[in-house]
Amino acid sequence: MNMQSSPQDTRIDFDTKAMQRHRKVRHFKDHFTRWYVAVGGLGVIAAILLIFLYLLSEVLPLFSGADLEERTRYQPAWAANSGAPLMLAMEEQAEVGVRLADSGQLAFFRTEDGSLISEQQLPIPDGAQITSFNMESPTSRQFVVGLSNGQVIIGRHDYRVTYPEDRRLITPSLAFPYGSEPLTLDEQGRALDNVTMRVNGDNMALVGSVGRELVYTRISSRENLMTGEVSVDQQQIPLAPVSGDIQKVLVDPLLQWMYVFNGDQYVNVYALRQDGALLERYPVVEGAGRKVTAANLLLGGISLIIGDNQGNLSQWFMVRGEGTSKLTLVRSFDAQKGTAITDIRGEERRKVFLAADEQGRLGFYNTTAHQNLMVEPVDDQPVAAYSIGPRAADLLVEHADGQISAWKVDNPHPEISWSALWGKVWYESYAEPDYVWQSSSGSSEFEPKLSLAPLTFGTLKAAFYAMILATPLAIAAAVYTAYFMAPAMRRKVKPIIELMEALPTVILGFLAGLWLAPFLEANLPGVVSLLILTPIAFLAFAFAWSKMPEKVRFMVPDGWEAMLLVPVLLVIGWFCFEMSIYLEAWFFGGDMRMYLTHDLGIDFDQRNALVVGLAMGFAVIPTIYSIAEDAVFSVPRHLTQGSLALGATPWQTMSRVVILTASPGIFSAVMIGMGRAVGETMIVLMATGNTAIMDMNIFEGMRTLSANIAVEMPESEVGSTHYRVLFLAALVLLSFTFVMNTLAELIRQRLRKKYASL
Repeated sequence: MNMQSSPQDTRIDFDTKAMQRHRKVRHFKDHFTRWYVAVGGLGVIAAILLIFLYLLSEVLPLFSGADLEERTRYQPAWAANSGAPLMLAMEEQAEVGVRLADSGQLAFFRTEDGSLISEQQLPIPDGAQITSFNMESPTSRQFVVGLSNGQVIIGRHDYRVTYPEDRRLITPSLAFPYGSEPLTLDEQGRALDNVTMRVNGDNMALVGSVGRELVYTRISSRENLMTGEVSVDQQQIPLAPVSGDIQKVLVDPLLQWMYVFNGDQYVNVYALRQDGALLERYPVVEGAGRKVTAANLLLGGISLIIGDNQGNLSQWFMVRGEGTSKLTLVRSFDAQKGTAITDIRGEERRKVFLAADEQGRLGFYNTTAHQNLMVEPVDDQPVAAYSIGPRAADLLVEHADGQISAWKVDNPHPEISWSALWGKVWYESYAEPDYVWQSSSGSSEFEPKLSLAPLTFGTLKAAFYAMILATPLAIAAAVYTAYFMAPAMRRKVKPIIELMEALPTVILGFLAGLWLAPFLEANLPGVVSLLILTPIAFLAFAFAWSKMPEKVRFMVPDGWEAMLLVPVLLVIGWFCFEMSIYLEAWFFGGDMRMYLTHDLGIDFDQRNALVVGLAMGFAVIPTIYSIAEDAVFSVPRHLTQGSLALGATPWQTMSRVVILTASPGIFSAVMIGMGRAVGETMIVLMATGNTAIMDMNIFEGMRTLSANIAVEMPESEVGSTHYRVLFLAALVLLSFTFVMNTLAELIRQRLRKKYASL
């Protein structure tokens, strides 16, 4: 029997199907949301990991070390009977080499195969021979040869680059900047055992030695601006002799110091600006049987590199003391210990020097990083001559058998070591080791100073002063807003504070640098008194309010009492700044800044940590406040109500129940605010002065890692040491943030577990 379904049954079936569809949709939404959140979280982790790996890939080449590889070797026929080599050098592209022999033959040749390009003979007078030789510096390409008749010839190898038919053509030539006629150095016509020269502007120092006697001539030239006539003034200056036959003479580029070696353990230092007076005789090697076998000046002429007969190398330079300068040992190297150093030569553009020894090895060293880059054998006996190219990527070596070998040098980042990045380094012309960041200079002889220590210190200093201001204010405001404030007032106050976070930090930095910093400098007593009097005034007002009659206190609705502090704050602010000029006159002699600097010895910089603390604290407060306020407001009501019901006061409930329960969230808020302060860029960039110093003085500026990256990354050469060190700074910043967040999460979990039973 067929039974017809009732409308009620139909309605039930429809509701059942609708419920099933609803459950399916909800089930789909749950799964979709779960997978969406999971994929999104994994995507964030993957993105951070990729950023980390990219930074690491840019940083790792800094520590890759150096390498030397032989490319070709040949024995040029044109050099067979020319004599022993005095000089071996290359032009900028390392395509053309130049060789000067003791016979006076100067030959230009192609470095790839040794084919002769051109050949020229120095204008040596009849009956004279070359008895000494020296190069002024690799950058000037000038050299001087001393003759057996007391004369010298000054030459320079030049290169002209042209592009006929779009192909590079290098045309070498030999020039004589002081004329092709030899200059007389020793009036007695004696053979010059050693000779050296230095040019500084229109002045030149020409020094030679005969046995133990020094011959010093100072040459200066002046040009008449009206006639164009050049007058040359040559002055012979007598110098005190040394004990023992002179082996080496060096003059610094500023014509200030002259270093004379005579093959023993000492160096004689002459002050050329004091008419060549002998300053002092310094022991530069110590120990029985040790003696100086090689010496040369590093790029810039400030540092003196000395090698001895036992393979030890050391760096010295003049350090200014009280009223005088003293030759001081800076650092030592011993990678070639055991065999005598035969020659030392510096690179043309970096603080790297090469040392050759009796075993045919070449050692590469960097003074700033204080490290041996590599020691490689290029022969099984001492090399006859060698030269490093201007770009430090090519090496020419002439062997004892007359062969010439060309080598490829891979040494891209010699200035970097862990000690150079994080330790104190004794830089040239500094009185002592120090932490310094100075990545560039107007001089090509500049020593890069790439210490990350002052930048890291500045980052922590800026964050420290910002958190000192932001943390107590933000947490106190969050607790009061969530626990004590009336709901109607909370609905107005919280969005306003959170809206502060939307203010661009570049605007805050602009205001801090151009308005706040000058304002604080002009009203420093008022600012200090405001920081002191504000909490005192609030406590005094609170005490006075508590003593008011109940009729007066009940006029203000419960939870709205904070509004009464607004006029108190305005009055205190007005009073402090009105009294600032009087406080400055009464206590600080009319100028608090001068008082701090001259009387207390506290340096004051207009854009300082106080400005950063106020500006960056203002930027960090909304972050800490918002998270902490949510944590306090989320404390279950039954906990607070139970505490109050048991007789606890609101203050006791807040301090012993609410704060403890919300402590994981409050701690997270503080750590997130700390991360925001550490990574802040624009405020510290515009309001700190960007001085990379290590000083906790609140009135001094700083430079942070993030600001340094923002300032210098656009100016750095891609792939350079400077470029990669900036990536290392970014990696340090990322690692610091990661470590801090990890520790914060561990502590937060422990706090949550500890107070979960409340």
